[in-house]
Amino acid sequence: MPAQVLIVDDEISLRELVKRILTAEGISAMTCSSGHACLDALRDGFRGVILMDVRMPGLSGWETIQAIVDRNLLAGNVIIMLTALEPEDPALDYLKQYVLNYITKPFDPQELIAAVRTYLAYL
Repeated sequence: MPAQVLIVDDEISLRELVKRILTAEGISAMTCSSGHACLDALRDGFRGVILMDVRMPGLSGWETIQAIVDRNLLAGNVIIMLTALEPEDPALDYLKQYVLNYITKPFDPQELIAAVRTYLAYL
């Protein structure tokens, strides 16, 4: 399976917007509406760039990252947080080592494309 992008966000309009932006640039993208769906995609073999929201019902983005690490699903993946500016939670500082970039909503589409292309090149 070629490297691609997994957009994980509970907001359907944002998922579809990001997918349109990326596919218009020739970047393969798929979407998940929750942390649980993200874990399912990883167990099914997804490898690539994960664009992760923080605030989601069920598993938050940080809880999803913890589950990814705990289940040894990080190999072959890069995590970029795509989220609204959030207050820092010192209890989650140890998870930041697994996040290679942060893009704040609202985002610049060109910044998003550049970040995704940079990390896809390493996979």
